[in-house]
Amino acid sequence: MGEKKQAEKSRKRWTKVLAIVAGVLFVVLMVVSSMGSSWMTSLSSVKPGDVVVLDYTIRDSQGYPLVTSDQSIYTKAIASGEGVLYSKQLTITANQSFPQPIFPVQVYTSQSGWGQKYAIFASEYNAISSAIIGLKTNDKKTISTETGKPMTQFWSQDQLMKSNLTLSKMQVGEVLALGVSDNPDAAVTNTSTYYIRMGEITNVTGDGITLDFAHPNMDISVVSINKG
Repeated sequence: MGEKKQAEKSRKRWTKVLAIVAGVLFVVLMVVSSMGSSWMTSLSSVKPGDVVVLDYTIRDSQGYPLVTSDQSIYTKAIASGEGVLYSKQLTITANQSFPQPIFPVQVYTSQSGWGQKYAIFASEYNAISSAIIGLKTNDKKTISTETGKPMTQFWSQDQLMKSNLTLSKMQVGEVLALGVSDNPDAAVTNTSTYYIRMGEITNVTGDGITLDFAHPNMDISVVSINKG
């Protein structure tokens, strides 16, 4: 009789344990179902043709941010007195070349709000597009956007004066925000269609300055992956 009672007690104990397990599984399944398929997307990696939303930061040669869509980086830079543009996130199609010379991204300036666009050159877009293959949501990566071609331009004293810039005040390492046209090799200041591009002064002479418009590296973080 004692064995029978012990067996019943054991069954009741296991029944209770199984009931708890079933309840936990039910809750887990409810949570997963409420997430829809987003949890599956977060586990998948970027494949060719996927449309990927990225946070990104472009830095100068000293590592200071020039353009960023990361609000925390922007806020910290502004608090430190650094000149930085706040940008919309990048939306890139993986492993697909951009057909135009410039991929414009909307940026915020104190003068015009969100009215300006920053110039990311097609070669840089293509480098990002190929480099994000295999990344997953929240993955971070520093991408090389080197093209192997010089992106320098000489600005004479007269050109600087037309842009209200004084040659004597120019210093190597200083960064200028200028206008570029759809031709990446041509910087312009007076045109109805132009995009902002940061250029770093690499040389100063009595005749003018040399500006380097290249952005060798870009930090990115995958925000979302939308299957193509």
